[in-house]
Amino acid sequence: MSLRNVAIIAHVDHGKTTLVDEILKHCHVFRDNQHVRERVMDSNDLERERGITITSKNLSVEWQDVRINLIDTPGHSDFGGEVERVLKMADGVLLLVDAFEGPMPQTRFVLQKALQLHLKPVVVINKMDRDNARPLEVVDEVFELFMDLGANDKQLEFPVVFASGRAGWAVRHLGDPQENLDPLLACIRAEIPAPEIVEGPLQLLITALDYSDYVGRIGIGRLFRGSLKTGETVAMVKRDGSQVSRTVKQLLVFDNLGRREKEMVGCGEICALIGLEGVDIGDTVCDLQNSEPLPIIAMDEPTLSMTFMVNTSPFYGQEGRLVTSRQVRERLRKECERDMALRVEDTASADAFKVSGRGILHLSILMENMRREGYEFMVGQPKVIYKEIGGKKAEPVEVLTIDVANPFVGVVIETVAQRRGEMLKMDPGETRTKLEFHMPSRGLIGFRSRMLRATGGEIVLYHRFLQYEFFKGSIPGRQSGSIVSMAEGEAVAYSLDALQDRGRFFIAPGDRIYTGQVVGEHCREDDIVVNVQKGKKLTNMRASGTDRNMRIAPPITFSLEENLEFLASDEFLEVTPESLRIRKSLLDEIERRKALRQSLKASEA
Repeated sequence: MSLRNVAIIAHVDHGKTTLVDEILKHCHVFRDNQHVRERVMDSNDLERERGITITSKNLSVEWQDVRINLIDTPGHSDFGGEVERVLKMADGVLLLVDAFEGPMPQTRFVLQKALQLHLKPVVVINKMDRDNARPLEVVDEVFELFMDLGANDKQLEFPVVFASGRAGWAVRHLGDPQENLDPLLACIRAEIPAPEIVEGPLQLLITALDYSDYVGRIGIGRLFRGSLKTGETVAMVKRDGSQVSRTVKQLLVFDNLGRREKEMVGCGEICALIGLEGVDIGDTVCDLQNSEPLPIIAMDEPTLSMTFMVNTSPFYGQEGRLVTSRQVRERLRKECERDMALRVEDTASADAFKVSGRGILHLSILMENMRREGYEFMVGQPKVIYKEIGGKKAEPVEVLTIDVANPFVGVVIETVAQRRGEMLKMDPGETRTKLEFHMPSRGLIGFRSRMLRATGGEIVLYHRFLQYEFFKGSIPGRQSGSIVSMAEGEAVAYSLDALQDRGRFFIAPGDRIYTGQVVGEHCREDDIVVNVQKGKKLTNMRASGTDRNMRIAPPITFSLEENLEFLASDEFLEVTPESLRIRKSLLDEIERRKALRQSLKASEA
């Protein structure tokens, strides 16, 4: 049976995981009467809740005389590190493009990586069942994208398949009958090359990791040369050039959604190795007598950093189980072993760590996983990572694509200009307009939540890293101050009602609050300290006309990303399994005033 190694790449929400579901059904991986949930490859709870793929996953299906190893990849630019390394395992890619939206920012990013690795592309125009589908125009746009990325003549002759992943059909030509996915699978067999068989000493590159409580760390990679047997002693060449010998205790190949044991794997196969203690992504498994390491996987550098620290709030340890600096450090180091786009550095304080990643979503997914595992910690304001180029300060710049309702175009352009963005393209439509900008990464912090409020939710925006450019100048920070609690205790409805004209609150009556906690957003630029625990003084005199009815606006509930975007430079976000609380770095008001005076004196000097 011949073999094909194929990665599925696309922009976020263009239907990769749904198409994989239908391929599994078409290849009879499930019983006819078996109940199968949607997006079966999104096994993580967080992936299912958010509707996005976060980590790459492998599976294998058999169709007629070919076995296809499929790699489902994330679509969001913040998880580009996952895409970069798993493409090393593939010989070709299925590039999914929405039949209405066309190529989007992440489409360009993943396609560029695939073309650099000289992978054979098959373009799938997906979601053909949409009422406003425009497949032929989208094919032209994809061709222009290939041209922009410098594709060679062979890559420009890409085959096109028109499909509906949800409906489970694909055709090579628009007039063909829409029956099943056989045309797509036949195109994969005909167009994607089989792995090249290279004779010689063993060479296998580890591109992914898994973990089992029974056997420990499992290395997943592709065999580029030679063959490998169970029980064979091999050399493992680390990224730093050091070498250790290990014995392969078990070899597993992917079989449908699971794995099965195999005594020997040949060149071109994707397999999982058990017994390689201390294996890391990027390691090369070689022949013991001839240890030639493969090129190290190149990765784009992180652009955003945050400080993770031990929780020092008054409610410390009340909701989380894992709260010490040692436990937080071990968890961050463990994540670094699996996620190559993440960096963790120690700081001058033993209780704080600098964590760098691709963007706010990249770091917030890590934080969400940690809090669900029982960790409790604090994080500081996100900051972009600057570089020095030619003796000048440089900052990361991103391509920002916005699709917004026509009445709000002026608001968007004005806000982007305030944040040092430059407009490149504007495509007005009947009801919506598509805009493209170059914008500094620091200008994007807080931009999404502000635009959602300004446009009433009538905006869709995507961004991807472009390059480092010279510093663009200052960008105005948050325009509103914070409402800070001056005491500890439960919030009282009477106080909240009286303070509503001061701004918007994040808390409801009955919530436990501590001194220095940020309980709302002030309507002015400066911070204000309030007493939300003050109750009404009671007397034995009552009159129906003097007591007013309290009408308290519901509190604002921020997501984790929105909390991070709201943070000011002197604030921390307290993250626990049950709560997200914003607090001042100095809880005492007098201490905050002293620090402000000292900073003013230092700036004057």
